[in-house]
Amino acid sequence: MIKKWIEAARPRTLPTSVSPVIAASAYAWYLDTFNGYTASICIVFALLAQIASNFGNDYFDYKKGSDRADRVGPRRAVASGDIPAKIMLKATCIVLSLACITGCLLIPSGGWELIIAGIFIAIFALAYSAGPYPLSYHGLGDVTVFIFFGLIAVNLSFYVQALHFESVVFYCSIAMGLLSVNILMVNNYRDKETDEISNKKTLVVIFGRKFAERIYLLNGIIALLITGTIWFTNGIYGYIAALLYLSIHLQTWSRLLKKKGTELNPILGETARNQLVFTLLLVLVLVIDKISES
Repeated sequence: MIKKWIEAARPRTLPTSVSPVIAASAYAWYLDTFNGYTASICIVFALLAQIASNFGNDYFDYKKGSDRADRVGPRRAVASGDIPAKIMLKATCIVLSLACITGCLLIPSGGWELIIAGIFIAIFALAYSAGPYPLSYHGLGDVTVFIFFGLIAVNLSFYVQALHFESVVFYCSIAMGLLSVNILMVNNYRDKETDEISNKKTLVVIFGRKFAERIYLLNGIIALLITGTIWFTNGIYGYIAALLYLSIHLQTWSRLLKKKGTELNPILGETARNQLVFTLLLVLVLVIDKISES
């Protein structure tokens, strides 16, 4: 049973919640405002919020009929009968409550205004798949992921440590948002036919697979360029790191073009891995630059 719950949490996609916090904390350290306790709370909150969203997605997609036992994507707990629907709904509420409680630990650092941000995060974690106008069913899933796994995740994680915003961190939040969108793009690329049957209007359903292929490629390149002040102004090691990430991104993109159906499932994990690689390379360049200046 534990294995079934781990699978329902979708561990291969969890780097998309951790990476923004790591990136934000690296900038905080680089700018001498790092707070280890606050950063740790941000990571726990981000993980719990994403797991709650994944559980909710599992439940509500089943209720709407878009997840079936014969789906080409990874096994879904409720649709496959591994976890009863009512139990999954309770688990969604419990994990989301834990995320809210964890988020409250940030109030002493960031102020009571964080409650507003927390409420929005909790609402959209469910509104992604639930409610009268589920965002993922109306072409807004990618926008939601970009905002909450990019702009909000990075900037707020930095703010609760530094108590101010920085333009360079904002650019990083755009990069993280684009890389997070790529994970969803692979998922929807794989599920295009079943989403059409379920009337789930993702961007891939609306604009087609060729559109998704181009966006996937561009998102990785733009993420690199928009954080160029890190890669291209810190010596040869910055260029090496940038080229390393670009080669990995291009390799995954080329594999995406050649796969279909269940063959795309590993590409989903590779895309999440690429975001984490991007983040760790960024951290490495920041650390080297900081040490070289001291």
